[in-house]
Amino acid sequence: MSKVGFIGLGIMGKPMVRNLLKAGIETTVYDINKEAMQELAEEGANTAVTPRETAQGQDVIITMVPNGKIVESLLIGDDGILAGVEAGTIIADMSSVTPVESKRFAEMAKEKGCPFLDSPVSGGEPGAVNATLAFMIGGDEAVVEKMRDVFDAMGTSVTVVGPNGSGSVTKLANQIMVNLNIAAVSEALVLAQKAGADPKKVYEAVRGGLAGSTVLDAKAPMMYSRNFKPGGTIAINLKDITNVMETAKSLNVPLILTSELQQMMLSLKATGHIMDDHSGIVQFYEGIAGVEVKSH
Repeated sequence: MSKVGFIGLGIMGKPMVRNLLKAGIETTVYDINKEAMQELAEEGANTAVTPRETAQGQDVIITMVPNGKIVESLLIGDDGILAGVEAGTIIADMSSVTPVESKRFAEMAKEKGCPFLDSPVSGGEPGAVNATLAFMIGGDEAVVEKMRDVFDAMGTSVTVVGPNGSGSVTKLANQIMVNLNIAAVSEALVLAQKAGADPKKVYEAVRGGLAGSTVLDAKAPMMYSRNFKPGGTIAINLKDITNVMETAKSLNVPLILTSELQQMMLSLKATGHIMDDHSGIVQFYEGIAGVEVKSH
């Protein structure tokens, strides 16, 4: 059974740690939010005062934080992960970062004799809570197998896509597909509402056909019930889409629809909706169409 150090106890990290504890995996946690640490300590987790201490004596170190700058800050310095880690310890970054960042982190880990996995997740807060996350991994398959018990405790799908960086680019591709799907659902329901149709009935009519999708089932009901309590905020998804566009620019890949999506999200940020669930993308369309999607 692996011993795990887990850094990042936010909307995703906290339930992921709970599932590690439920599986009987000894877990040491660290976060700048001391209340989150205390909450998990009461549920059986060990706590540490620095990333360095979190890394000491572990088989696996997991980082689950908002962006690549934070990941790097956790790795470096006298109190960083790399100062405390032992050679052979697996470092698995489950944050959403760029492929360039993941490759750089892998090189930093390699200098310490540590295998590195970029291992972002899909499934959002419900997946984290229910241990149904999908892991998309860049790294060595043999390394993945060494921490298979850790992945199995938190999710149901583990796919090794390729070498370091491959997991992160897969996450970016995932975010394109998810968020453009939400935008398409938004357009469709705004049109239906403006034409006088009940958006709930429209959703029920199309979900069993080719238009049906996990995104449609998860997000359409949130739109027509006006429930934008976040599972995944527009803020987090804008960060990911910005990473998409930066990566695309570096590769000279034009992404027409995604660039438009980024502008919609920036508009929603400007109008105060940045902390809404990304189903709240519908509010952009509502604003320009002069209509509110709501079930009759």
